[in-house]
Amino acid sequence: MDTLRTLSETKRTFYTLHTRPLNSIYRRVIEELLVEMHLLTVNADFKYDPIYALGVVTVFDTFMEGYEPEKDKESIFNAICKAVEHDPQQYRQDAERVKSIVENASGEQVTAWLCNAEPLEQAGDLNEVLQSIKDNPRFKYSRLFIIGLYTILETANPDLMSDDNKREETLQSCCQALNLPKDKVDKDLDLYRSNLEKMQQARSVMEDVVKADRKQRERRQEQQNSSDDSQNSGVELEKKTENTEV
Repeated sequence: MDTLRTLSETKRTFYTLHTRPLNSIYRRVIEELLVEMHLLTVNADFKYDPIYALGVVTVFDTFMEGYEPEKDKESIFNAICKAVEHDPQQYRQDAERVKSIVENASGEQVTAWLCNAEPLEQAGDLNEVLQSIKDNPRFKYSRLFIIGLYTILETANPDLMSDDNKREETLQSCCQALNLPKDKVDKDLDLYRSNLEKMQQARSVMEDVVKADRKQRERRQEQQNSSDDSQNSGVELEKKTENTEV
């Protein structure tokens, strides 16, 4: 029997793969995602699927927006996936595939696909994925899966999902069609939207701080330049006076 890797081992692998320091403001986001993915992947009932992959990619890209240095983001994402012994390229490719399918179908088709279990021709094997989720009484529900599903609905029908009542009706239908726990879905999506707002506010505050700091540096530089000009003018005046006296 294989020994399940521990969370400590997963974290150690991550920090071995990504050796640069983490931006302190984003450290919690990164570590929470790593822990969540670890706990899922060591669960016997968990099975990877493209909707889950879309959830992972959405959470990472959304909450890591504005990360500095920008070039470190790919390394961090790759390290997270490899630390849980998954392929980061598969996550990216599957997430893009799902989004491409959604973007090439109507909002009504996508809603019917997820909420009424109606097969979507262009979805291909994803029809089988949804059917297997529906038929599996031991399906391992996760926050990342429902964020992936929510992203699909939001991409396909943004107007519908921005209306509280219609969004509630749509999610209710999806939960019934796929046998998802509605109470957990509501809780996870409320927390997700709340955290998005907090992160956007935090980014706004950071941008204001950066702008204020830049203006302060510019003012100091202008004052320094003005002071240097005054000193230079004084030196030139002294030289002229000395030449006149001679």
